[in-house]
Formats: sequence, C-alpha cells, structure tokens
Amino acid sequence: MSKTAILEIDGKKYEFPVVIGTENEEAIDIKTLRSVTNGITTIDPGYKNTGSCESAITFLNGEEGILRYRGYSIEELAEKADFLEVAYLLIFGELPTQPELDKFHNDIKAQSHVDEDVKKILDGFPKSAHPMGVLSSLTSALIAFNPSSVNVDSEEDMYKAIVKILGKFPVLTAWTHRKRAGLPLDYGDENLGYVDNFIKMMFKKPSGDYTSKKTVVNAMDKLLILHADHEQNCSTSTVRMVGSSHAGLFASLSAGINALWGPLHGGANQAVIEMLEKIKEDGGDTKKFMEKAKDKDDPFRLMGFGHRVYKNFDPRAKIIKKAADDVLAELGMEDEVLDIAKALEKEALEDSYFVDRKLYPNVDFYSGIIYRALGIPVEMFTPMFALGRLPGWIAQWREMRLRKEPIGRPRQVYIGENLRQFKAIEKR
Repeated sequence: MSKTAILEIDGKKYEFPVVIGTENEEAIDIKTLRSVTNGITTIDPGYKNTGSCESAITFLNGEEGILRYRGYSIEELAEKADFLEVAYLLIFGELPTQPELDKFHNDIKAQSHVDEDVKKILDGFPKSAHPMGVLSSLTSALIAFNPSSVNVDSEEDMYKAIVKILGKFPVLTAWTHRKRAGLPLDYGDENLGYVDNFIKMMFKKPSGDYTSKKTVVNAMDKLLILHADHEQNCSTSTVRMVGSSHAGLFASLSAGINALWGPLHGGANQAVIEMLEKIKEDGGDTKKFMEKAKDKDDPFRLMGFGHRVYKNFDPRAKIIKKAADDVLAELGMEDEVLDIAKALEKEALEDSYFVDRKLYPNVDFYSGIIYRALGIPVEMFTPMFALGRLPGWIAQWREMRLRKEPIGRPRQVYIGENLRQFKAIEKR
C-alpha cells in the first residue's frame, strides 16, 4: 500500500505521495506543491532535507557508517577491486568482466594524449597559480579541442566521451603538479596500470628511472576508490545542476572541480596538514591542542575529525588508516608533522570527550597523511581528490542525462524591498 503525506495550511489539506527507495529511505514528493497551493514553496538552506533526484549509484547511511557503490560495500571494493574496476562499476552499473576491463583500460590509454596546444595554455599560468584553478581551466579548455557535443542517446558517443576524459584527466592533474614543481611534462608509460602510471607521471625525475612501490600504488588505489563517489555532495550536485542545462560533460566536470576547491569540501585534507604545521610551529604539544579543541570559547578546531554526514566512524577512514600505516612503515618516514598526526590520532581515540561525541579521525585526516608521506605538496591534495571523484561525477552526469531530468531551478523566498518609485539622481 502506497504511503502519502498530508500538509495542512490555513485549514486546507494537501496530499502528497511518499517515495520509498530500495533501502527504505522515505521522501515526500512535493513537485506539485507550488501549483496545487497557488505559489507556496519550501525553504531548506543547504538542501539538508531535500532530495534533488532519485539515483541508483551510491547509498550512504551516515548514522550507521554505511557506504556502498551500486550495492557493493566500500570495504569489499577497497579490498578486492582496483580503481578502474570501481570506475567502470560506478559509471555503467556492473563490475566489468576481464575482457570488458581490458577494453576499458585500452580505450582509456588510447585517449590519454593531450593536444600539444594545451601545453601552451598551461604555460600561461604562473607557478604560483593554485593547482585547482589550473586543473579546472584545463578541463574546461578540453572543450575547445573537442567542440562537438555528446549525443547522450548514443551509447557509443557517451562511451567515447567517458574514456576520453578518463584518459586525459590524470595527465592534466600530473602536468599541473609538474608545472608547479618546475619539472618537464611527462606522459608516463602505457605498460603500467592506470594508478601506477599516474604516480609515474607525477614523480618521475628527468634524469632518473621510475620504480613503483607496491605499498604506495596500493594506498593510492584505495584512496581513489574511497573518494570515487559520495552521493549528492556539493561538487556532485554542481555537476548534475550544470549538466541539467545540457552543458557538456567537460564543462560540467570543470564546474564540479571548482565546487570541490572550497575548504569546506575537497580542501579539508589540506586543512589537516596546515593544522598539523601550526601545532608543530607552536612546539608540537598535542595535549595542549586537544584541550583547546574541547574549549567552546577557543576558536581552534581540530581538522580531520568527525564528519558532517557520518555520525559514527567514517567507514572510509577505517580502510585508509591501515594504508596510511603501511605507507609510513614502507617509506620509513621521519617527519615531525606526521608524528604529531599519529599522536593526535591516538589521543582522540582514547579521549572520552571525542569518543562520546564520535569525533573520530575521518578520511581527510588519513589521506592528508598519505599524501604528505608520498611527497605530494599540500596544494595538490584537492586535485588528487578530484582525480578520485572523477568516475562518480561522470556516473552522476550520465545518469542525470539518461533519466532526462529537468533543468535545475531552485526557488527562493524573497526578503528584499517592496515596490519602490525611482528617484532622479538629483533627488537621492
């Protein structure tokens, strides 16, 4: 039996259907609200209680610490799959067979070449330019080299656009880093795997050979998987919103990169390292800063602990904690900032204040530690996040277009001046 919700306004009742998802999530369908009530809308700043779409891609239950891609638990995917398998799963809905995965990888490699003129655009940026601004610009610039719009009714056209951006985006990300580091641009090695090749493009020195470390590749693979999608967050909603105007895939992704850039979204792992640096400069007393974090009158905030969505332990953090430990052990790092991070982690997991409030280390905390250990500069942390989130953005854009969702157009409640008469400038 279908459920309905009754809304009463000024003694008049209105009935709306209740939509029930496959995980028994319930949502009141109010798309007819404005028409049946002669103009009444809802207001929900930040859309915290508003579902913007129905989606079959990612299920997230923050209260219970559950994250699943297409029905598969994040724990199982991180343990058993690689990033390219997860990308295929998110975009096309099913895990690939070996022939499908091989073709997918080969097609991506075939599209990894970036037009030489893109280098001229990159050269136009100063070394001081933030990598996210550069990456967003280069992604948008791809439109100029691929001007034809994607025919979303053609599976072949859609597939070509997908493998094209999956091939070129790691190159643009690595080039953004190399430009800032003053290194010559590099295409890597097609004989390597997707993640291994990206690491080579990032770090290969012009005068040396590249040798991959299995622990490092494994950690990076897991990080990208854990960041691959996260339901209707700010950047994903941006990609869908921009795409709803029938803007192309590259333009929509560029908008998503800009949304991710914000410190309240993708910049959180950068904020973690910056916090650790401040603690180091102050003398490295972690207990002092733990007390500051507990003091409501102190403006200091402990970055990388707790999560807006997860009211329990971030399931991604459990997975990446081990990878962080493995990387630090493999590389034998001696770094005071990383020592401070480990001390904060230990104290937070043992302190009743943090445990009772479920303020556990989150994925941003551990990802920042790994990136620093790998020698990735803090300004590149968010571009790394963008590389991981790319398959999710693609999947969400594709789903939105295939479902033929209407153009996004939120309403508002106007709180400005009422009608006023214009005054000539000499009378103002």
